[in-house]
Amino acid sequence: MILGGDIGGTHTRLALFADDGQRLADHPEREYPSREHAGLDAIALQFLRDTGVRPAAACFGVAGPVRNGRSVATNLPWIIDAAELGRVLGMSTWVINDLEALAWGLTALRPEELALLSPGASGATGNAAVVAAGTGLGEAGLYWDGRQHRPFATEGGHASFAPSDDVEVELLHWLERRFAEHVSWERVVSGPGLVSLYEFLRDTGRGQEPPWLAEAIRTGDPGAAITAAALDGRSPLAAAALDRFVSLYGHESGNFALKTMATGGVYLGGGIAPRILPKLRDGTFLRGFLDKGRMRPLLEAMPVNVVLNDQAGLLGAGRCAARAVADGRPPGV
Repeated sequence: MILGGDIGGTHTRLALFADDGQRLADHPEREYPSREHAGLDAIALQFLRDTGVRPAAACFGVAGPVRNGRSVATNLPWIIDAAELGRVLGMSTWVINDLEALAWGLTALRPEELALLSPGASGATGNAAVVAAGTGLGEAGLYWDGRQHRPFATEGGHASFAPSDDVEVELLHWLERRFAEHVSWERVVSGPGLVSLYEFLRDTGRGQEPPWLAEAIRTGDPGAAITAAALDGRSPLAAAALDRFVSLYGHESGNFALKTMATGGVYLGGGIAPRILPKLRDGTFLRGFLDKGRMRPLLEAMPVNVVLNDQAGLLGAGRCAARAVADGRPPGV
C-alpha cells in the first residue's frame, strides 16, 4: 500500500494506492486544510490515525523547488524534508515538485479527462510538456526514452517575461515598478497575474471598471470575479484582461514546448484552464502558441490538451511512489 499526497497552499489531499499505482477505491481521498496544521508530518500522521492503515511508502507533490528531497513550500510556512518525514512516518518517503507529480499523473487519465485544443500530427510521439497556471505558474517536462516518458521538474515559470508587442512592453515596465524586482512569466500567467493584467489595463485607461465589478473584486476572489465578468460578457475591461491572459498563456506554452521539444504533446494543467475552456478554444491561445516564426510548423504538429481532472497531481504522486518501489531506487535516479 502506498500513500500519495498533493500539497497545496489551501488544501492537502492524501489518498492510498496499490503497489501498481492504482487508486484503492475502498479508501477514499482525505482532504485537510493546510494552514491549520504545523506541517505535513502532522497531517500525514492524522491521516494514518484516521484510516488505521500502514503504507509501505509515500510520495508527496509540493509546489516549489525540491533539492535533495527537501523543499521550502512556496505558499506555506513549511519546510518539507523527505528523510525527516520518512523517519516520522516510519516508511520510505519521497518529495517531488507538484508539476512533476502532475506529469506522472498524465498516464492515469481517461480520454474524457482531457479536452483537445489542437490535434497535432497523427501518431505524435516524443517528449511532452505540462504548463499549469493556478496560484503560480508551474512547468514540467516528460523525456521520452524510446519506451516510456520520464517526468522531470523545472522552475520555468520563473523565467523572465518577454513582451511581444508595445502594450506588453508597457506592461513589463508597469510590473517592474510594482514589484521592484525581476518580472517572471508567473507574474502574468497565473491567478494573481490575471488580476495584475486587469489592473494594468484599468489603470492605464484601456477600459472602464463598472462599480458592481469593483465591489465583487473588493469583497471576493478577484481572479474569479474578473473571469466570470469576462466569460459572461458583462465587462469589456475584464474580457480584454482575460483575452490578454490567454494569449500570454499560449505564448509561454509555446516557449516551453520548444525548449523541451514536446513533439509528444503539450498539456495545460492547474486550476484555471478547465474553468476558461471556452476561451481557450476560441483561437486566442493557439495564436499565441503558434506565434514562433519559422518554428510554427513544429508547434502545429504538437497535440495540445487541457487536463480536466483536478486530481492528476495526486494520482501522479501515487504512481511515482509505485515506480520508485518497483525500481528499488528514488524517483529520477
